[in-house]
Amino acid sequence: MLIAGVDEAGRGCIIGPLVIAGVLFEEETLPILTKLGVKDSKLLSSQKRQALFTKIIKHAKKHAIIKLTPAEIDKAVQSRRKLHKLNRLEAHTMAKVIEALRPEVVYVDAADVIETRFGTHIQENVPFKVRIVSEHNADKKYLVVSAASIIAKVERDKEIANLSRNYGEFGSGYLTDPKTIKFLRNWLKTNCEYPDCVRKSWKTAKKVKNERGTIQKKLF
Repeated sequence: MLIAGVDEAGRGCIIGPLVIAGVLFEEETLPILTKLGVKDSKLLSSQKRQALFTKIIKHAKKHAIIKLTPAEIDKAVQSRRKLHKLNRLEAHTMAKVIEALRPEVVYVDAADVIETRFGTHIQENVPFKVRIVSEHNADKKYLVVSAASIIAKVERDKEIANLSRNYGEFGSGYLTDPKTIKFLRNWLKTNCEYPDCVRKSWKTAKKVKNERGTIQKKLF
């Protein structure tokens, strides 16, 4: 039986892409993930993720990666259609990953508060019959999803490193990172708009921009 795991990295970031990755294994080869020491990417160091990335790719039957740009994310977030925002975009993208892998069973880390609804939104866009197991914390429950989380995280980290070289140091790109917020504020001191790497629809991005506008008004 062909079994896949799908997960994402960077959903909550304000800078950079949302990376969705999937890995496909033959059921009898799944024990290799235990031997390799695979676990949820958030529980691993950067060096360990890098080492496992290569090994997972080597042992997997197939893998697939899709990167959603800030512009694509902003479009979804700003949609006026109910249930057609970021969760639906992520479900559609996972469906594309699943279509590329063509598993018989796939485990996914559910982004929706309603696990089954997220699975249904994925199934609606997969053009073949597949059993979808959509659960919260799947990256901790199923090693095949943990493997996908590692692939997604390593690819996301590569993107962040490239963006840092182009735009300057901005930390992790997460809202909780002071370096990220400092970067946003400093950028707007000399620019009227954020760079393309920033998710402009995020409330924090709007708040920082509004703060800058208020300061400028006071100066004049």
